Amino acid sequence: MKKIELLSPAGNLEKLKIALAYGADAVYGGVSHFSLRIRSGKEFTMETFQEGIDYAHERGKKVYVTINGFPFNSQVELLKKHISKVATLKPDALIVATPGVVGLCNELAPGIPIHLSTQANVMNYLDAKVYYDMGVRRIVAAREISLKDVKEIKKHLPDLEIEIFVHGSMCFAYSGRCLVSAVQMGRVPNRGSCANDCRFEYTLYAGNEDHGSLFRLEEDPGVGTYIFNAKDMNLASHVDEIVESGAVDSVKIEGRTKSPYYAAVTAYAYSMALKDAQNDKFEAQKYQDELNTTKNRGFTDAYLVHKPFDKNDTQNYEYALSAGSYEVTGLVQEDEDHFLCKYKVYPNDEIEIFAPLNVTINEVKNEFGSIYKKDDGKYYIQFNKIITQSDKELESVHSGNVNPIKLPGKLPYMTMLRTKTKEENIES
Repeated sequence: MKKIELLSPAGNLEKLKIALAYGADAVYGGVSHFSLRIRSGKEFTMETFQEGIDYAHERGKKVYVTINGFPFNSQVELLKKHISKVATLKPDALIVATPGVVGLCNELAPGIPIHLSTQANVMNYLDAKVYYDMGVRRIVAAREISLKDVKEIKKHLPDLEIEIFVHGSMCFAYSGRCLVSAVQMGRVPNRGSCANDCRFEYTLYAGNEDHGSLFRLEEDPGVGTYIFNAKDMNLASHVDEIVESGAVDSVKIEGRTKSPYYAAVTAYAYSMALKDAQNDKFEAQKYQDELNTTKNRGFTDAYLVHKPFDKNDTQNYEYALSAGSYEVTGLVQEDEDHFLCKYKVYPNDEIEIFAPLNVTINEVKNEFGSIYKKDDGKYYIQFNKIITQSDKELESVHSGNVNPIKLPGKLPYMTMLRTKTKEENIES
């Protein structure tokens, strides 16, 4: 059984490192407005992106560069310069969305594999072959594709790598081909600046043109007016089927603009799921328990194993984003002796330790606090004293405090400290 690559989002250098630490085999990200996530593209400079590529390569991991925006004529010369510049960073692939940009990459970055973005909406082997003949080595299939169709493409084009989305935001339109944001906000989705208008709450009205009447439609309590709001994709419970298909080469997690915690949990959960599926130890609920700790819009298994018209649970009409069931209280620093507070920490609080994969945690107990393992198999940390790196004692520490706080004992770099929230609030 072949190993399937786990591909995670890298919205910035920190999230790149976290995704790799928590189980990703490769990450994807971009620089500038030619990346389909302008906000995350601004998080990287050419220098920090080069640092990220070098960091990944030192660990035997890969970095794919997103150049998947839809350029206008006025941008072509700038795009050519961008492709040439990115090529000097020696990424492992270029992710592009249009035939014209495929041609430019062949011309300006020969030798760097080309991956076709999901924006190209490949659903069948005919379209896949056209791109394959143009030099594309991997297609990122449309989110609307079925596993049956993935198998069919692989049967006709066995040397073409196929990547599918397994987790993250779903677009109300067909793999991002939406104009709502452009019409309402002047921000063009397919050029990387979608305002996510589909996540807004709308008030519905009914009108009559003959006599000019207009009245507000009243809805039943709890129905809500998030009429375009798609639930988030979550295929963790179907990873075993994906593995067994033999047709998928890479599974992809959406979310370059999401939090470092999201990057960690999704990589961790899907890495476990892939490994367990390949070793006949698959436990769907274990992965779902982790994924449910992240902020989400409710989950759906989308269309990979169901036909669209068979689904009636893909929309969330009640709220735009849940608060999630955990807060990240701290992130362990590179020296492994201190953490930075991300929420709040008080003495004697019991805080769960969420560590990268395949690390060792040593139990300790001293004047500063303790690190210990409970019957649930998880490790926890408790502070007797909150001491800064400069030896100042605090009554508590809160987010915004940039002073590293001393740990009772060493914890692996990028370990997260997390606390279960008392209430799962809903925020729009």
